[in-house]
Parts: sequence; structure tokens; C-alpha cells
Amino acid sequence: MGKGDKKTKRGKIHMGTFGRRRKRKKSVSIIPPKAKSTAKKTTKKTKEEETE
Repeated sequence: MGKGDKKTKRGKIHMGTFGRRRKRKKSVSIIPPKAKSTAKKTTKKTKEEETE
């Protein structure tokens, strides 16, 4: 079970192949951050303010 064994991780590293014992690393895609909204919050008016 050394470098010549195709089924072990060490053998896969030596041969330069991938499989179940030595998986490929998945590339992580970079997601840009979402832009913050600049909308202002509206305040609720009370009944007294509406009548004035």
C-alpha cells in the first residue's frame, strides 16, 4: 500500500489522478455583496396629524 497502489490516496497523488479517495477541490465562485437600498423609511402619521 504505497505509491504504486492505484486505490490509495498516496498512489493517486503519485499518479496525479483523482477519484473517490482523492477528490478534486471545488472552485468557490465569488458572489459580489448586494448593494444596500437607499430608500428612506416612511413614518406613520397619527390621526391627529392627518386632521391638521
